[in-house]
Amino acid sequence: MAPVGGTAVHDHVALAEIELCGELIIAASAADEDRLSADRIDEVLRVAEEWWPREGEDPRDSSSRLLKSPRDS
Repeated sequence: MAPVGGTAVHDHVALAEIELCGELIIAASAADEDRLSADRIDEVLRVAEEWWPREGEDPRDSSSRLLKSPRDS
């Protein structure tokens, strides 16, 4: 039983996960196909694209790693 007296705890990670699950549910319910593709799931969850070093860049140098959101495309 939860304690009485307004001791609400906000778990920001759990709230973010719940929000992302909700976004997936909405996308799945609006989809024409039976399942969401991996690309569509990445788009809904705003997964950053992978970073690949350009010619001449040191792949161990993380200072040049910029993650791009699909919304920025």
